[in-house]
Amino acid sequence: MHLVPEERAHRRTIDEHTVCDAIEGIGDAARVAEWSARFALLGEPGRLTLLLAVHHGGPIAVTDLAIATGISDTAVSQMLRLLRASGTVTPDKDGRVVRYRLTDARTAALLDSLGSSAVKTAGVGAESATAHG
Repeated sequence: MHLVPEERAHRRTIDEHTVCDAIEGIGDAARVAEWSARFALLGEPGRLTLLLAVHHGGPIAVTDLAIATGISDTAVSQMLRLLRASGTVTPDKDGRVVRYRLTDARTAALLDSLGSSAVKTAGVGAESATAHG
């Protein structure tokens, strides 16, 4: 039980090797916090819909995102502000038009893992997100 922290070492285990494997899999707290923040961004249906649209259609303008997702321009702008602050998307200015692209490779990999059926499901979530806010 070489990986068990001292404050938990007094507890009796069932399978010592699985406890160490589990601790190793968890990793450090900073990594867990980073992934938790990433999943929080993906955990809201409107943001997930928006990220899927940016990922598959980007670089893409706010108005085009609103049309593609069924979410209002204002709500899209608010979501993009949050996603920009988190480093997930980046704006590219082209004259008066600002287009957004996905810049976080780990988020892109997660979105890729959803496959095309998730894109169809996310579109249904967009209607719900529009109705509620």
